Amino acid sequence: MISIAEPSPRTLSDEEFALFQKLVKRLSGIALGPQKKPLLLCRLGPRLRALGLRSFGEYYRRVTAADGEGELVHMLDCICTNETHFFREREQFELLEREILPAWHAGAGAGAGAGHGAPPARGGRPLRAWSAACSTGEEPYSIAMALLDSLPSRDRRDTAGQAPPRAGAASTGAPGISILATDLSSRALDQAQRAVWPIERASEIPEERLRAYMLRGTGASAGLMKARPELRRLVTFRRFNLLDAAPKRFGLFDLIFCRNVLIYFDAATKASIVARLIASLAPSGYLFLGHAEGLHGADHRVRCVAPSVYRLQPPAGLEGSRNTPSPEHASCLRISE
Repeated sequence: MISIAEPSPRTLSDEEFALFQKLVKRLSGIALGPQKKPLLLCRLGPRLRALGLRSFGEYYRRVTAADGEGELVHMLDCICTNETHFFREREQFELLEREILPAWHAGAGAGAGAGHGAPPARGGRPLRAWSAACSTGEEPYSIAMALLDSLPSRDRRDTAGQAPPRAGAASTGAPGISILATDLSSRALDQAQRAVWPIERASEIPEERLRAYMLRGTGASAGLMKARPELRRLVTFRRFNLLDAAPKRFGLFDLIFCRNVLIYFDAATKASIVARLIASLAPSGYLFLGHAEGLHGADHRVRCVAPSVYRLQPPAGLEGSRNTPSPEHASCLRISE
């Protein structure tokens, strides 16, 4: 049994902080440096008071008890940072819409098409995307808007009217889009599934898309906006820990977004997560990382095609020089700490 001094929920001793550092690292991979001690005190203090606990030592024993799994979820929800925006890192969305999606819809084989080249012929299956740290939903719904707008009008109507396949389910063969959105935070996922945000977030969405895909609240819902049903139907939400291997039912993805989350992990954990993400890419699929997150290790399976955007290499001999990164992007293959 660990003995911990128990002054009050307003103080966090170094010994208590060290225990939470180890616990959070083991459960989520998130590395809480010494500078995060005030943040932990601020984030967990209200939870302790809500539970009527007198100290962080008492709370530590609560979450590590045999029946503490439910409270562990609350603890991680409090610690996880859920800051996000619609169309965050707009340059990546411009690349997606200007080059990657047109090549996809051209249906050409590997090596054909303009720009960075098209994925292999899709054979009628949906384009599959994974928002691997979706937070409160802004990222997967931004992806949904971009993907939906890339379809011809008829296919757009057909796709918007279909129910999303469950994660990893076989495609029906109809033109469409399948988006999986995952996060560790149950609280963030609940908000993402509701698809409701303060109306102030509307400024992040281009006006035409705002009119097409968002509903403005009235009456008791004034000051809020909500994604239209045709957008919500494209996204399936699941709770998932990036430390875990993706279940086989998830399948492979043409696009994987894992942005502005790797900065919370140490180098070894980052490398492990990136390796698993790459293993979940479909042939010639794309991995999008945050602007401050370089690829942690020059993995021969992927090449950098734009800042923090990587493409899975096709089998040898299929694409030749098209997969060679341009000089201005060559630095993104270096290990970034």
